[in-house]
Amino acid sequence: MKHPLLSKTFPVALFAVAALGLSACGFTPLYGPQTVTKGLGAIEVVADEGRAGYLLREKLDDVLARNPNLLPAYRLSYKLSEKRYARGVRVDNVANRYELNLTAYWTLTDIKTSKAVRSGTTAAAVTYDSADQPYASITAQQDSQERAAAEVARKIQLDLATWLAGGKPTT
Repeated sequence: MKHPLLSKTFPVALFAVAALGLSACGFTPLYGPQTVTKGLGAIEVVADEGRAGYLLREKLDDVLARNPNLLPAYRLSYKLSEKRYARGVRVDNVANRYELNLTAYWTLTDIKTSKAVRSGTTAAAVTYDSADQPYASITAQQDSQERAAAEVARKIQLDLATWLAGGKPTT
């Protein structure tokens, strides 16, 4: 005979009780309110110069789910700082491992009023190996730029989503 707690309906009931408990304490998922999703989709991203600037704009358009059918309510502009550090050195004193630090200094501007409503500094650090073959080394460096841009975009998205969910226009 099976124990009643091990039945197939028990996990569903447990989930329902947990959801009820979370809703009673005032918990709401970040992407629950439609204002967050619509707000993120109405942000126009203006790219900084260079390859990393273009990559970050591309990643931000993806994570913010830019809706081309909406007129943008906000404009996100940024300046990038990209620094590389040698982290691993071979016996012949040649670096074979690098760290890439990508920092974005960004500002969110209300398009109607042209006033900055939010700003911040977001950074990401990634590492990559430098191969002896030139093409492989360039590819590894470019891949590190893409990974760093994706991480910076994700962090900016979380910051903006949290701000939109709270509805507090602070700088």
